[in-house]
Amino acid sequence: DPHGKFSIDPQFGIISTKKQLDHEAQSVVVLTVQSQLGNSPIYSSTQVNISVTDINDNPPVFLTKSDKVTISHTQPPGTAVYIAHAEDKDSGLNGAIKYSIASKQSNVFSIDPSLGVVNLTRTVFAEKQQEYIVHIAAEDCGSPPLTSLLVLTVIIEEQKMDMNDNSPSFTSSPLSYVMEDVEVGFLVHHIIAKDPDAGRNGEVTYHILSGNENKTFVLDKITGLLTTGQLLDHEIQECYSLTVMALDDGSPALSATQVLTIVVLDVNDETPVFLKQLYETAVHENQDPGQFVIKVEAVDRDAGLNSLLQYEILPGAGYEKFKMNSDSGELVTAASLDRETQEVFSIKGSSCHDLGSPSRSSTAQLYLTVLDENDHSPLFAKTQYQISVAEDLEEGSAILDLSASDEDDGPNGEVMYSLIDDTYGAFAIDSVMGSIVTTRALDRETKSQYTFRAVASDCGTHFPRSTTVMTVLIQDVNDNVPKFQQSYYKASVWEGQSPKIDIIQVFATDLDSGLNGETEYSILSGNENATFLIDSARGILATNTGLDYENTSSYRFLVVLASDRGTPSLNSTATVLITVLDVNDNPPVFSSPEYHVHVKESIPIGSHITQVSAKDCDAGTNAEITYAIISGNDRGHFYLDGRTGSVNLLKTLDYEDTMKFTLIIQAT
Repeated sequence: DPHGKFSIDPQFGIISTKKQLDHEAQSVVVLTVQSQLGNSPIYSSTQVNISVTDINDNPPVFLTKSDKVTISHTQPPGTAVYIAHAEDKDSGLNGAIKYSIASKQSNVFSIDPSLGVVNLTRTVFAEKQQEYIVHIAAEDCGSPPLTSLLVLTVIIEEQKMDMNDNSPSFTSSPLSYVMEDVEVGFLVHHIIAKDPDAGRNGEVTYHILSGNENKTFVLDKITGLLTTGQLLDHEIQECYSLTVMALDDGSPALSATQVLTIVVLDVNDETPVFLKQLYETAVHENQDPGQFVIKVEAVDRDAGLNSLLQYEILPGAGYEKFKMNSDSGELVTAASLDRETQEVFSIKGSSCHDLGSPSRSSTAQLYLTVLDENDHSPLFAKTQYQISVAEDLEEGSAILDLSASDEDDGPNGEVMYSLIDDTYGAFAIDSVMGSIVTTRALDRETKSQYTFRAVASDCGTHFPRSTTVMTVLIQDVNDNVPKFQQSYYKASVWEGQSPKIDIIQVFATDLDSGLNGETEYSILSGNENATFLIDSARGILATNTGLDYENTSSYRFLVVLASDRGTPSLNSTATVLITVLDVNDNPPVFSSPEYHVHVKESIPIGSHITQVSAKDCDAGTNAEITYAIISGNDRGHFYLDGRTGSVNLLKTLDYEDTMKFTLIIQAT
């Protein structure tokens, strides 16, 4: 708006006029309006095309207000006498002109309302009237119509004898302009040649000698009116050069030639055409705003302003991220792009319009692909995993399928897996699929837990990566038999004690865990009379009944069983030897309660008289017996061997003195 004819409300965007507009001076105004948010450096712009509508404010104007023409009185009716021409600066109906005769001479002359050609309607005679005044009116088709007048003086002269000694000479311009959108029959030019000779010597006819091979134009040889014979097209031919001849009717005839240049003026009848209907390109993400994207280009076969093109992006999804140079058609980014947010922009409206009036436009589609940058690391679903696996897994068994996602594309988003930290050679990972497998047999009893890290790396050039902590707990399998600390146990117990006396504790260990490692004890064999019992949890062996050494002095083959609680259960055995210790609970018993011995009084001193014998069910010192005479040997006749129980004579016997001795012998 270089002349300041418009104003805009900075808040509401209302455009108003500040000065009076003139359609004839400028029929189309193209304003560029810019919008900016606060002090932000980001702005956008648009074009506002304003068509100034014509009003009928210009009357038709003749080139001159009066004119004069001379004709011969011999001209027949229908002869073209004059061509009136007026121009109207208005457009449309406001500029369309109709001609008429506004004077009383309408019975002598007539006028073509469209072409302005004045013709004789009857023969005129100089002796009756030598001069006619004709008022020609030019009226436009506006509402209300505006009118101008031309005063034409027609002089009638008598024919005189004349020699054809003058060639015609052209008085009309050798240059003419015509709009390309005129209809067939439109008046392009009025060719005028003057010949000062009189009569037929001065009557000129017009002919096209060359330049009209395609019969684009039609020339009236009498009037010199050149009209269109075909539709014109500035884009096919914008200039014609016609060699025109003016030939008089003398004898011999004389002529003159003129090169008439007809310039076909452009009308905005060609729509801009993009070189492509679909523009496809790619641009990298994360670039600073202003990154060149693509250049669109259209052609318009019109000329001048009608061919000057302005480009813009029509509103649509994502269009605000781009900015187009309205003159060059270069598209640049208005913001940094993120492929992971939007990978494809399909902008349905890249528009271009010419500066003609009215303007013509066309559109093309833009298909923009955002190329990936390796700006995302692979991400595991969890930062740590804890899983449990049985220790009896076969080598090569899969225990977990890890998955990491990478928002990048192509190699930047292809995830590769690996393991770091010490896995003790027990695990490996499929680098492509992320499946963690065992590489050897596991043994919980050797190592019950593994902690290591899995790494996810992409295939981009910068190798961003992420990790997750893996904790693998080895679940126990009942693969270990309970083992006794000793395979053979020995213990002793006193006889005669009360039942439930603890004798010995056996102990077995099981390397398994949980129920698989919980040991239970039982007596497998050698306890047929339920003499003993065992604590199933602690393995303490105790008496179940009183023991009698004299009955059973030892239990040699008591087999103890240790079983775990796994499924199936595993067990082992141990042998226990229990010795019953003797208690002196039995007195000696003589083989006979009385011993009767008969001896002669004459037996010598020292003779063996008899031997007593006692037995004791106890053992050891409890069964070692000593003998003693506790009564009946007051006078000392007898000697008793305390160890063997042998009784010998110490003094001489005398039947007459004592016939009978009663000895009380004690076994201790």
